[in-house]
Amino acid sequence: MGSHKTRLSVNRSCLMPCVILFKTEPTFERNVYLTLTEHSDVKEVHALYGEYDLLVRISSSDSKTLSELVMSTFRQIKGVKETQTMIAVNG
Repeated sequence: MGSHKTRLSVNRSCLMPCVILFKTEPTFERNVYLTLTEHSDVKEVHALYGEYDLLVRISSSDSKTLSELVMSTFRQIKGVKETQTMIAVNG
């Protein structure tokens, strides 16, 4: 029996679909929601019940751009307590 490896081909010209989960400070959910809906890179924003308060769908051209967007823009919104970013991959 041989060793089997799975290869993931990445098309660098495509956008990376991403989902970001947000935890907000109490009473800031609406402010963060409205701020995110006005951002040009945000495709969707949904309010959630449970551990996280908001789910945001974006697309990014590369990981550096994504990192800058999350760290320098989204995490700086008043009321954002924590984020969790998930990048979708095609297998």
